[in-house]
Amino acid sequence: MTEVEPGRVSRPYDDHVHEGPRPLVAVLGGGRFGLALVKAAARTGEVLLWSRRDPELGLDNLRVTSDLADVAAAELVLMAVPSRYAEDMLREAGCHLDGRHLLVHVSRGLLDDELRTMSHVLKTVTPCRRVGVLAGPISVDVLTNASPGAGVVGSEFPEVAEAVRGALGGPTLRIYDSSDMRGVELAAALTGLLLFTVGFAQGVGFGPSTIGAMTTRGVAEVARIGMALGARADTFGGLACFGDLLAAVAGSDRPELELGRALAEGATPRAALLRAGGNIEGIEVARRVSTFGTRRKIRTPLADVIAAMVGGELTASEAVRSLMGRDVGSE
Repeated sequence: MTEVEPGRVSRPYDDHVHEGPRPLVAVLGGGRFGLALVKAAARTGEVLLWSRRDPELGLDNLRVTSDLADVAAAELVLMAVPSRYAEDMLREAGCHLDGRHLLVHVSRGLLDDELRTMSHVLKTVTPCRRVGVLAGPISVDVLTNASPGAGVVGSEFPEVAEAVRGALGGPTLRIYDSSDMRGVELAAALTGLLLFTVGFAQGVGFGPSTIGAMTTRGVAEVARIGMALGARADTFGGLACFGDLLAAVAGSDRPELELGRALAEGATPRAALLRAGGNIEGIEVARRVSTFGTRRKIRTPLADVIAAMVGGELTASEAVRSLMGRDVGSE
């Protein structure tokens, strides 16, 4: 089955057949998620990790390098570098890549107030054109411990999803595909806003009914943003947004949830960020979405409140009044 397109059939892992060993897979970035990708890919074949330090994972089929020129030997390149650092690294990597490489990122960030996604950088500063994004409820635990899970690859090129499926998929990990790459990227980035909202609602003591209503309206808000940028609305009801949201609320350690709770309990923005830890790309995303919504005359109440709270312009009680005091419209 597919993620969003009933007419296309994604082959399950069991039907994915390699003639001999799969091609070398490279992972750019030795952070927590990058190392999880390495461990998952090492179960299916040879892996090259580009990192400034050797994590000493003890995997026989892993080679670690600090020289981006070595990445040229791979076919599939998975980029797990935070968006704020990605462009400089990709400019250097692009000197060693060409059209035969498949380049896939896992970023949840947006680049600017036009809400450009990471694929824009991939295609602008490298010669790669067959690019994609891996998103959805794929956690470090799922990748590291081969726990049951699923994700989605957004790409205009079916071979990109097939390569990711061959590198990471297995009996317990299902990799679906979608041709709505922009929608998958936006859904992955904007889900952070929804997680912050859930954490905030939990922190101020809202009940399940209120949290359910806020979350549902939040999904509608991010879908409006996506459609304004050419994405399909149904992508936001799939794995990249709704699936990721459900997984996080059910027990993930995503830092956006903790950030929302901390601010709800009265912590200053700086203290809340320190408490949440992690690389919270969604904070900058909130400001950018709010700015975009104002310029395009699109209603973005959640992004507006989050941006104001993190900027120290709203207290928790003021945020509650702002969210709950809005006029009620049609569902």
